[in-house]
Amino acid sequence: MQLLRLLALVIVVPLAACEIVDATGVGSPDQPTDLSYQLEPSGDPNVPLGVILTWTPPRNGDAVTYDIFGRSSTGADWQRRATTTSPSFHDAGVPQLQYYVLAVDGNSNPMGQSVIITIDERNRLPAPQSLTSITLDSAIQLSWSRNAVGTAFDYYRVYSALYDRTRATCDQWSLEGTTVSDAFVSAGLANGVTRCFAVSAVSRDGHESAWSNARTDTPRFDSRNVLVYSTEARTASAGFVFFDDATHAYGVVGASSRVDLDFTVERNATDGSLWFKPARGGVQMQLYSTTPVGDLTSIDRAASAGFSNVTIEAVPGYAYVFRVPKADGVHYGALRVAYVSATYVVFDWAYQSAIDNPELSRGSGGMFRAAP
Repeated sequence: MQLLRLLALVIVVPLAACEIVDATGVGSPDQPTDLSYQLEPSGDPNVPLGVILTWTPPRNGDAVTYDIFGRSSTGADWQRRATTTSPSFHDAGVPQLQYYVLAVDGNSNPMGQSVIITIDERNRLPAPQSLTSITLDSAIQLSWSRNAVGTAFDYYRVYSALYDRTRATCDQWSLEGTTVSDAFVSAGLANGVTRCFAVSAVSRDGHESAWSNARTDTPRFDSRNVLVYSTEARTASAGFVFFDDATHAYGVVGASSRVDLDFTVERNATDGSLWFKPARGGVQMQLYSTTPVGDLTSIDRAASAGFSNVTIEAVPGYAYVFRVPKADGVHYGALRVAYVSATYVVFDWAYQSAIDNPELSRGSGGMFRAAP
């Protein structure tokens, strides 16, 4: 039996020295056709999990088994990788450079062989560029450039990891999900816990690109359409606390008499306009930008400077950021005004529970009126 196997290899190797080209395009009756491969991405573009080979059985129907041969370079000897009765084969681990398939009949006689295929690294796509993020409540929205999209593009793989702030490292990377879009929402995250994110692009044959730049972001608490009255209209609900230390509740509307308020809404006696006023000592604020913002999510990071104990007019569409000192350290909050009436303000808000974490908004002084 060993002699027969050696003889079979002597017969096959010369056949594999060149690719078989069928002028008809349909293959000879005893030849496996349409041999193709699909790599399995692993997260490391240089070390895929394996490769899946598939082919069409010979048209004469005499094939019983298939021998799969591979080699690591164009000058290496062919080695039989496996024998299978299925028209597919999963070669686990780092793939060979080239493969071909030999059909064998019921009498163990070699039939025709397929063409040779090459795992072509030239199909590897460039790494996605310009990964950015938007901080959300229990989620992070990611987006990136479409530079990897072309005829060979198939989909993206999105990865995430824990962020160790003391060592400034990303640990324990894992697959977050896949998408064909240049955007992805990572949901169900813990607020106040920083995570790292990165993206790779995968070609139609399974080649994975290098990763994009790593991006860190920290989900934070938020809410929509909160209504707070002015102190002149209704003192019982004229103040706001981003985080209530006593009840451990976020986004609490309270009476203007409370000593733990972060800010109150005040009415200007001259023209009736409504203003945000920092309440307890140490709370500071500033205008996010000198133009309106489209949504609360437009507020990305807090500024490193520019906060002060200033009162600023509430105007629809504009955003405001707060520096909020607490017993455990400094936190940041943000508002976007949705509506202003004669007696109350409706706004969306966000609060970063992580200490000294500015991943909330950015801003500078603005053109709005500031109370002396």
